[in-house]
Amino acid sequence: MLRATMLPPMRKRQKRAEGAAGPRYGAEEKFPDVRLYLVEKKMGATRRVFLAQLARAKGFLVEDILSDRVTHVVSEQNQAPGLWAWLRGRGLNNLSTLHVLDISWFTDSMREGSPVTLEARHRIQQGGCDKDTLPEDSTSPAPAVSRYACQRRTSAENHNAIFTDAFEVLAESYEFSQSDGQCLAFRRAASVLKSVPWPLQRLGAVANLPCLGEHTRAVMEDPLEDPGVELNTMQEAGFLYHGDISRPVSRAEALALRDIFHRAALGISAHAVLVLTGGFRRGKEFGHDVDFLLTTPEQGKEEALLLGLLDSLRQQGLLLYSDYHTSTFDISKLPCASFEAMDHFAKSFLILRLEDDQVEGGLGRVERRDDGRSWRAVRVDVVTPPMERFAYTLLGWTGSRQFERDLRRFARKDRRLLDNHGLWDKTKHKKGTDRPELLLTEQPSMQRIRLRG
Repeated sequence: MLRATMLPPMRKRQKRAEGAAGPRYGAEEKFPDVRLYLVEKKMGATRRVFLAQLARAKGFLVEDILSDRVTHVVSEQNQAPGLWAWLRGRGLNNLSTLHVLDISWFTDSMREGSPVTLEARHRIQQGGCDKDTLPEDSTSPAPAVSRYACQRRTSAENHNAIFTDAFEVLAESYEFSQSDGQCLAFRRAASVLKSVPWPLQRLGAVANLPCLGEHTRAVMEDPLEDPGVELNTMQEAGFLYHGDISRPVSRAEALALRDIFHRAALGISAHAVLVLTGGFRRGKEFGHDVDFLLTTPEQGKEEALLLGLLDSLRQQGLLLYSDYHTSTFDISKLPCASFEAMDHFAKSFLILRLEDDQVEGGLGRVERRDDGRSWRAVRVDVVTPPMERFAYTLLGWTGSRQFERDLRRFARKDRRLLDNHGLWDKTKHKKGTDRPELLLTEQPSMQRIRLRG
């Protein structure tokens, strides 16, 4: 539910000379005996560029062209027979000594900051000959695409997730700030790109696509036109753990995280209150992330509780990434015209490490099968409202998006304004005169909206 409010700017490097070949090096070459080549098939052009830049930033040598200089070939989701048939057709003289590896070796090495020991699970073994070979990279412009989603054919495989994920984050950000036009623009652009059946590699390839305006093209411009970009912490975390955080989170995993958070919170304050919200509170078995509300009856101590929780998770080695937003809550400025905007309480976007033995029944088979790890990364959002605002925040973070919209519309019928901070009576012409009571459940707040007697 909670997303980063802005995509951070990416700094450009000076473009390479036209036709330049060979590796582009990072600030320091730490591993001269390891030369990588990333196979673009299945991985996609944009993801390949970012992963190569990540490796170079950590001191690895990455070749742009496959040659006898390469020692390690890294492939993602390619079948062994087709991959080896393609490699044999490249005229390599060092094929017998070449390490052909699954992406899991690459991600393990990036995580450690150095080449990890090669294990059997990392190697892609030679199979029999296969008629299928890896085609050359497609740079053809996209064909004509309808402006109407109902007329577009969209498969389950998204070839441009790097862009659609960014668009959807921006769309939610604009929705929270009540910028409906920009929200709709990015949602439409994401829908269009999901229907394109191959990875977009050049800005010119989007020329014939509808619903891509100036702002959406600007987001795409840097990675398409100048692949020599530097990754910040958020982007690096996103690429390292993309496989995990794009998979559904099970209810058992959400409950395991609740137990971890609860123990950590009680270790900071014996009065801490933690509630699992979102779809899991409504009884759903799977979700895309896990949402928590955290508070304490000690007035003014909410932010300190959240910061203490983050420190505890970091000390336990569970915190893979965090993006903390301080509280901007000011009751004197509420309610405001954009009362349906994102709440102003302290919050944090996290990526957590969840171990197999911490989950009842263990992690899903996918996590164990893919790369042999005994843990997975999970996205977690934590919001810390004051206790006196807790009931309305809980109400806002529990219902579905449509339920919350209709609930606010229903309140307006009775000349009241409802958001995650409270309920205001417009007939009294004074802000805060119908303030919420000190509540731990949302039942009384529902009674105030007159949904129930």
